[in-house]
Amino acid sequence: MTKRIDFQVDPNSYRHWRIEYDGDVANLFMDVDEKGGLFDGYELKLNSYDLGVDIELADIVQRMRFEHPEVKAIVMQSGKDKVFCAGANIRMLGGAAHAHKVNFCKFTNETRNTFEAAGEDSGQHYISAVRGACAGGGYELALACDYIMLTDDGSSNVALPEVPLLAVLPGTGGLTRVTDKRKVRRDLADVFCSLEEGVRGQRAKKWNLVDEVVANSKFDETVQARAKEIAAKSSRASADNGVMLTPLNRTFEENGSVTYSTVEVEVDRDKGLATINISGPKDAALSSVEQLTQEGAEAWVLRCARELDDAILHLRLNELELGVIVFGTQGDAEAVAAHEQFLLDNKNHWLAKEILLYWKRVLKRIDMTSRSLVALVEPGSCFSGMLAEILFAVDRSYMAEGEFEGDNRPVAAIRLTDGNFGSYPMSNDLTRLQTRFLADPSQVDAAEKAKGEPLNSENADELGLVTYCFDDIDWEDEVRIFLEERTNFSPDAMTGMEANLRFAGPETMETRIFGRLTAWQNWIFQRPNAVGENGALQRYGTGIRGEYDMRRV
Repeated sequence: MTKRIDFQVDPNSYRHWRIEYDGDVANLFMDVDEKGGLFDGYELKLNSYDLGVDIELADIVQRMRFEHPEVKAIVMQSGKDKVFCAGANIRMLGGAAHAHKVNFCKFTNETRNTFEAAGEDSGQHYISAVRGACAGGGYELALACDYIMLTDDGSSNVALPEVPLLAVLPGTGGLTRVTDKRKVRRDLADVFCSLEEGVRGQRAKKWNLVDEVVANSKFDETVQARAKEIAAKSSRASADNGVMLTPLNRTFEENGSVTYSTVEVEVDRDKGLATINISGPKDAALSSVEQLTQEGAEAWVLRCARELDDAILHLRLNELELGVIVFGTQGDAEAVAAHEQFLLDNKNHWLAKEILLYWKRVLKRIDMTSRSLVALVEPGSCFSGMLAEILFAVDRSYMAEGEFEGDNRPVAAIRLTDGNFGSYPMSNDLTRLQTRFLADPSQVDAAEKAKGEPLNSENADELGLVTYCFDDIDWEDEVRIFLEERTNFSPDAMTGMEANLRFAGPETMETRIFGRLTAWQNWIFQRPNAVGENGALQRYGTGIRGEYDMRRV
């Protein structure tokens, strides 16, 4: 799997999904093209999916929030007879490299979280209308919806058959949502996750695996009626016109570097480094929501978020050997703060709110990226507001101290804003500063008192906002030594260490989903019982069950 995976898709060329709009309700049909796999060697039968199918779904969820603000309920349903979704394609999983499997699972989890959050944050509620077999990742799609409806036709069912059939676990939050979201009784969940054939009809409702079971003859009309009811109760503000998410302006170089309008990714393969440079806004902050709507996807605050999001995904899936990502910024910190403040001042407007929510998701994407992350606060940096959040997301941050000889850029400084104290919570539902200062919450209060001020290295160090500060004599050597050291550590050990250290504080369903994913998939997806020559994934569909090493380890 060496071809570059592109996370930018054109709605006019969707191969696997189609949408019909009916006022405040959208009907989303999963109709997977069997021949439309992202790679050769498998067919996407029975509405099974690979990363390409999910890239389209993620694009749909994103566009629904920005391009169709009038929509308040989305009905997810199958475009095929007798099957809702068979889940992740088994042939794809069996043939994929381990790194691809894990990154695939991470992206599908993030996508499920986005349409789950669309209801909670934006009043766009997803309803799953299940007719036919709904197994594995198909049921995980349904689980992430706000409401699940199942037809009672004697054959339609929900199932999580990964353990008995494949010797793996549901990779997209299935077990966690069954227990934490659906609150299915533990013993019944044990039965459910051991049944290849799943659960049908009223038993599915009794066990709380679905919200409603409807006679097949009345299913379609009941689904639409329920969607209208849910839309009517939505908190989403009415809006007539959305904002088109126009194609990103990108240039890919032969060496793997990528240039966007506000983001540049520099690749150094010999050193195993990728550097993401973010440019601050060159124009004054917007003056009205009318201007924001008019600029739309061209507004810096939205354009930068989209480009940074795409850059992170590109590095995750296409540049597996670049183990360290360095973040840098250049620009006017006051301008960044002003652009963010405009959004905060107008967060009751649907578009300003959606852009803030998008930044929250992009920053979470950085949190979840399995690379060593470092930020360099250099002269001329604009780590302010949402960009300052990157400093608290990375594993280490280095800040330049004072003036650098021969450098006429402004002295390195950090600027905190209102946004750093609640607008972009992590998966643990705390801000990054709250997570950083778990031992002493008063340090968050001290940082908040300094918001709006340009904080030089001495101020930032005193407030605990950066890891190290170095002057121009030591800067280059200290940064070089750290990067050389970091790129020579075991990537497996780094992935485990970073995942453990980044998510201090309270557990949430989201942290449990990703924490368990890290453990389960990095362990079970490499065991011979699953992926070995005679393992269940390799033998699936042959009629011969996998051979298991029966030792419990």
